[in-house]
Amino acid sequence: MVARTFLIMFAIASASSRSCCRHAVSSSMKTTTTSTSIAALSTWLVSPSSSFFYAEASSSSSESSTSSTSNGRIKKSQLGRNNNNNRKQNDYSTAAYASLGNVPMQRIRPAFLRGTFQTTLDTNATRSIANDTTNKEDEDGDYDFDLLVIGAGSGGIASARRAASYGARVAVVEKGRLGGTCVNVGCVPKKVMYNAATISETLHEMHHYGFSGYESGAVGFDWGFIQRSRDAYIERLNGIYDRNMINSGVLRLKGVASLIKSDSDSDGDDNNGSGVLVKVSPDASSDSTQQQQQRRHQKQQTTFRARHILLATGGYPDIPQGSDGSIPHHAIDSDGFFELKSLPRKAVVVGAGYIAVELAGVLQALGSDTSLVVRKQKALRNFDELLSETLDDEMQRHGIHIYRNTDGVDRIEEDDASRRKIVYLNNGEVIEDVDVVIMAAGRSPLVESLNLEEVGVEQKSGGYVATNEYSETNVEGMYAVGDVCGNVELTPMAIAAGRRLADRLFGPPSFQNAKVSYDNVSTVIFSHPPIGTIGLTEKEAIEKYGHENVKVYRSKFSNLYYGPWQVEPEEKPKTAMKLVCAGSNELVVGLHVIGMGADEMLQGFGIAIKMGATKADFDSCVAIHPTAAEEFVTMFPWGLGSPASGARISPLNGNASPEPVLDG
Repeated sequence: MVARTFLIMFAIASASSRSCCRHAVSSSMKTTTTSTSIAALSTWLVSPSSSFFYAEASSSSSESSTSSTSNGRIKKSQLGRNNNNNRKQNDYSTAAYASLGNVPMQRIRPAFLRGTFQTTLDTNATRSIANDTTNKEDEDGDYDFDLLVIGAGSGGIASARRAASYGARVAVVEKGRLGGTCVNVGCVPKKVMYNAATISETLHEMHHYGFSGYESGAVGFDWGFIQRSRDAYIERLNGIYDRNMINSGVLRLKGVASLIKSDSDSDGDDNNGSGVLVKVSPDASSDSTQQQQQRRHQKQQTTFRARHILLATGGYPDIPQGSDGSIPHHAIDSDGFFELKSLPRKAVVVGAGYIAVELAGVLQALGSDTSLVVRKQKALRNFDELLSETLDDEMQRHGIHIYRNTDGVDRIEEDDASRRKIVYLNNGEVIEDVDVVIMAAGRSPLVESLNLEEVGVEQKSGGYVATNEYSETNVEGMYAVGDVCGNVELTPMAIAAGRRLADRLFGPPSFQNAKVSYDNVSTVIFSHPPIGTIGLTEKEAIEKYGHENVKVYRSKFSNLYYGPWQVEPEEKPKTAMKLVCAGSNELVVGLHVIGMGADEMLQGFGIAIKMGATKADFDSCVAIHPTAAEEFVTMFPWGLGSPASGARISPLNGNASPEPVLDG
């Protein structure tokens, strides 16, 4: 009698959250499990809207039993394994076998061949694991995973996929949509709205180039259209993240993770060196009653053991209570901006950071009467003053009302009939007849559910997880990357840190000291106009090196785009640039730009500064004309400074370009 049951295998997720549950099957699998262990997981890992999937397996001969402990942890589990031996017969990934909806089980996409990659994994001579952890068998029961990542944002997924590429057994715990803040309520949808706002500005300005029709009302804007298109794009990205995890052999565990100490001393001897387990429970926030939440929690929570645990939960926007607790009831946060169903007639954005100025710029450009409330004199106070002052001027020129030195919002009242808000500021000023108030005054790390104190994870001011330069926490075998650490809260920084961590833990010996640098990280603010910045501000450079050792080059001009405009020169939008140099060699320690195209020009200059470029190196690069970026390599005085290069092979004085190092 053929025994049939369900075996957890790599998650095969739908391309959209509305897709039906897919199933994966591998005819070469010969393992079955007992119904006891499956019962502990099947009730919550599989649902029409979840990303957990089982493969139906059969066996007519030997059976390997999987048992579950009383606390719900699965031992001898096959969770997250790459199962290379089983796949040798067909050389396909699990993603090559799937069904969409009611379509019969069949291969629906090109097979993902793993022959060469698999051979590399199975050859000890060609694959060296730094800590010798991948696919290592434990005599007293396997780890469920080599790496268990909590949080499926950009950093967490990047680390998970890189670890899986080395053959590690990897899972990611996530309760929401894949991609984290950046994909769902951050960088990506924000840039879509920024693009829409930029188009609006171009339409408003097109008469300067001879185009007509804007003033006649022939041009309209449909907020609902761009919202639907934007959300469909985000949904597609969620699916891409899902498929990337599948193809990498990373398992998704849908739920809320928390850290707990193992009940037994024996677990502490071999579980990531600290006896910490990960308990995964379903997200009960959508349940309608407390009784339902309790039933689901008691029935469905499951505990896993991992050699390494990575915290990558990100952060969330703060909303202050106000003097009477009214602010959360009458305001939305930056996440809520992406849920607005229509363009507000009058909006108030509270905050002085990059999120606040970005949202204010978008709303004003699209037609909202927008006010920006800052606690002190201006926004972006921690950026170079050339950037903050130029942006302040440009925001006012665009029509944004700036409320200064307010010390924040005291309270918000709402008219019951009109639903309009009245915003009372702490300095006594009042803003009336407001449709939407957006609080963008700060963010906090998402750590509440992690139970950090119980397992002894140290935290910094604000609740951020404390880590060293290798992304290690004070608890052995536990790490953290991304916004939860509060170092450099940028998506690419989290991705780089996550990948380097996986390289060090699972990669070859050449990566045993792999880490990222948090110095000289390029940053762009999608304000109107956009800002690009890297390195030290002028003030920071003087404080670090002394006034006598710092030399600053500046330029301010109108982009050629505004050349044909028949307006007074002072009325034209400005581009401002600054090079901050230090030392007798004039090493470029800071570069700052605000104006049209700043967002796209910064990346290349970022490479130069990371490599130690000097002012002379900048001058040695022949300008691309006519562009705004050429101003950085032609700043006065050009070619008359210190003839010192930061390059290993100097490009100065007409020297030949470097040649590649060729093997053999």
